[in-house]
Amino acid sequence: MTDATQVEIPRAKFPNVVSAEWLADRLTDPQVVIVDCRFSLADPQLGQRQYNARHIPGAWYLHLDRDLSSPVQPHGGRHPLPNWDIFCQRLGTMGIASDSPDLPHGPTQVVVYDDSRFAFAARLWWMLKYLGHDAVAVLDGGWDAWQQGGYAISTDLPEPRTGQFIPRPQTDWIVDIHQVRQRKDDPGVRLIDSREPARYRGEVEPIDPVAGHIPGASNQPWQAVSTAEGYLQPITTQAKFWDDWADAEEVIVYCGSGVTACVNLLSQAVAGQPLAKLYVGGWSDWCSYETIEG
Repeated sequence: MTDATQVEIPRAKFPNVVSAEWLADRLTDPQVVIVDCRFSLADPQLGQRQYNARHIPGAWYLHLDRDLSSPVQPHGGRHPLPNWDIFCQRLGTMGIASDSPDLPHGPTQVVVYDDSRFAFAARLWWMLKYLGHDAVAVLDGGWDAWQQGGYAISTDLPEPRTGQFIPRPQTDWIVDIHQVRQRKDDPGVRLIDSREPARYRGEVEPIDPVAGHIPGASNQPWQAVSTAEGYLQPITTQAKFWDDWADAEEVIVYCGSGVTACVNLLSQAVAGQPLAKLYVGGWSDWCSYETIEG
């Protein structure tokens, strides 16, 4: 007879996107942790207020500035990645455990949502992937889909839980300004600006002190990944977005500060393609040097 302790339990690949119905069926599953990522660049405390007023039952709240980023410095962009030790401790208190052979049911399944067409939820989705946690998905349609489905809503705050999150960072997934400068003109490298076309063209710049884009970059707006209602475009549409760069040896994506570019990375994952590298500092980092150096 085979020793049951030696049998490897098969684990299905966790999807990158789940529906409100899928999540509603698993609200009481202890293996599922929900995270609310609602945020507004114009009003940084709006998301917290919205969460306090109404959220998906059991959901935790993570703030883009406080939890998903570290303090802003002269360079590095408007949303530098957080201190990973602090961030992973926070994940543990939310009951998120990393993948381990010691977990009979696999790693904690994380579902993240916002109300901004994945703009902020995708940042957390990518961060968890970067740390080696593959069991993470965004909620298709976000908060609006949940409300429109008539599902339960709560004001209760979740109780702290216990989980051991051991990071396995994929350090080759990110590049800094020095690497971008070195590689952007290489024939095999494709640099993609994820911002809306008007910002890419330098016609408007509502946030950063300088308008324009990194020389040589192409434009693939993050908003194209979803419908106006916040639902993911079909997989065939996602795949077409990346056809022009299929022969690239390396693809680097950026946005203003390493947030909405993650929506394009989500698109790649849904299309079954390997993830591009992320220039986290993005345009806000790039133009901080341009402003000083002329």
